[in-house]
Amino acid sequence: MERSRRPRPFARRGLLVLITTAALAASGLSSAARAADADLARNGGFESGLDGWTCTAGTTVNSPVHSGTSALRATPAGSDNARCSQTVTVRPDSQYTLSGQVQGSYVYLGASGTGTTDVSTWTQSAPSWQQLSTTFRTGPSTTRVTIYTHGWYGTPAYHADDIRLVGPAVDPGQPPAVPTGLRAGTVTSSSVALSWSAVTGATGYAVYRGGVKVQTVSGTSTTVTGLSPSTAYGFQVAAVNDAGESARSATVTATTTAGGGNDPVELPPHALVGYLHASFANGSGYTRMADVPASWDVIDLAFGEPTSVTSGDIRFNRCPVTECPNVESDAEFKAAIQAKQAAGKKVVISIGGQNGQVQLTTTAARDKFVSSVSAIIDTYGLDGLDIDFEGHSLSLNANDTDFKNPTTPVIVNLISALKTLKAKYGDDFVLTMAPETFFVQLGYQYYGTGQWGGQDPRAGAYLPVIHAMRDDLTLLHVQDYNSGPIMGLDNQYHSMGGADFHIAMTDMLLTGFPVAGNQNNVFPPLRPDQIAIGMPASVNAGNGYVAPAEVTKALDCLTRKTNCGSYTTHGTWPSLRGLMTWSINWDRFSNWEFQRTFDGYFG
Repeated sequence: MERSRRPRPFARRGLLVLITTAALAASGLSSAARAADADLARNGGFESGLDGWTCTAGTTVNSPVHSGTSALRATPAGSDNARCSQTVTVRPDSQYTLSGQVQGSYVYLGASGTGTTDVSTWTQSAPSWQQLSTTFRTGPSTTRVTIYTHGWYGTPAYHADDIRLVGPAVDPGQPPAVPTGLRAGTVTSSSVALSWSAVTGATGYAVYRGGVKVQTVSGTSTTVTGLSPSTAYGFQVAAVNDAGESARSATVTATTTAGGGNDPVELPPHALVGYLHASFANGSGYTRMADVPASWDVIDLAFGEPTSVTSGDIRFNRCPVTECPNVESDAEFKAAIQAKQAAGKKVVISIGGQNGQVQLTTTAARDKFVSSVSAIIDTYGLDGLDIDFEGHSLSLNANDTDFKNPTTPVIVNLISALKTLKAKYGDDFVLTMAPETFFVQLGYQYYGTGQWGGQDPRAGAYLPVIHAMRDDLTLLHVQDYNSGPIMGLDNQYHSMGGADFHIAMTDMLLTGFPVAGNQNNVFPPLRPDQIAIGMPASVNAGNGYVAPAEVTKALDCLTRKTNCGSYTTHGTWPSLRGLMTWSINWDRFSNWEFQRTFDGYFG
């Protein structure tokens, strides 16, 4: 789709008046019948935030407003036109009028799923509030219609207020009865399985944890994930239909296990993670394994790379003496690894990196990946594996829309390979991941090619891998660097260079978020002990460097809820695992500034 093209203007205002008048006359409705019409749009004035609306890039503001105290502000960006929509129950074969007040350039208002001809109207420019209005008739079997507003690609933010859908109301009946029989099933260190009895007339169920809604499901069972070990949780469930939500069920309490089966890897309460340039040299110089200071708890060997993009055959070639004159011998290297492990440190092979594109497009590539990675781990006696897939290694096929049930071969095969390696090496196997923000937090706005196609298929592509491996994942340290602006849970964009970016990005991982704005498809939070914040060690290491004072601010906010600045986190996580950096070599080049900041904070 050519998003740079503007839609062709057409004369519509006078025509709309004629259409509306004619439609009312043709409908044969008496004035008494029309008086029974109602406004079916929920929260059309946005006085209750975005309640009732699903928005890809929207928030509510107090100015400008058309009426009341709130209005919608939505900002198109990239391939997102900042659409906000809601689905409304309607009467078949009935006439409806959709209207709303808008402000901005290229603002649309429309309805889809009408069962006849879907409609939309728009304005090219509305520097002040302007009403948009259109009408439609539902089909003979249509009972639900989606109404929406959106902007246009690459244009500034638009505003909308007082959106109304006026027409024959449908008696929604009564909310369902309260669910009964809620019980806990399988409990692990990070999840609780729940089930309950079906309720007649319910179209779905809302699951609450500690009084906060955490899931909406269509069936009578679910598993709540992202929990902390050895912690008691209270759960309730409510039944939902078009009339509303029932009262909540009686509370069921379940206590997660200590984590012996799911998190057996021994790390200090707060860990420092760093990448060691083991296969190449650059301006930072080569650092021998034995010379890595004791502060570093997890050492990622950079990098294992494939023989070709799709081979799955991973090779780890140590830096040659011609490039790294001070490189140690293989025997010295292995002995130094053993010494680190004897001191309680973990040493893992990192696969990928900027130049190591890995696409497991076939099961043969998957199996080769498992065997070749196993050979590296066995040869050097390593503790596990770090997945640092960047570039075009991971992307989603156009029809792959559910991160919980991926179908794209490169995703499915990677998950299968990681599960095989975990099963092979057992509970002590260290599994870490270092995705870029584009592949994780961007999933809050975009996932794959998107509902209408045209988005970058890599957007959010790490989410199904993280989700599938969450109970086996030792650490997730997203690279909060070399990143564009990313929208946080406050629906504001955050940019690199200060504590705010790290706070907002980490809050998303620890709170969870609806994927592509879909409140019914929420990526659950990870445990705080699984999260380390990824930062560059110095200005030489990559874009997004922050000074030690900003690192301290980020840690203060996330672990103590102080020094947070303008961003409000959704919790406090004193058990946040720690920090990751690119790289140990660059930190040595900068006189160990990053290491000293970590040691000074955590002791």
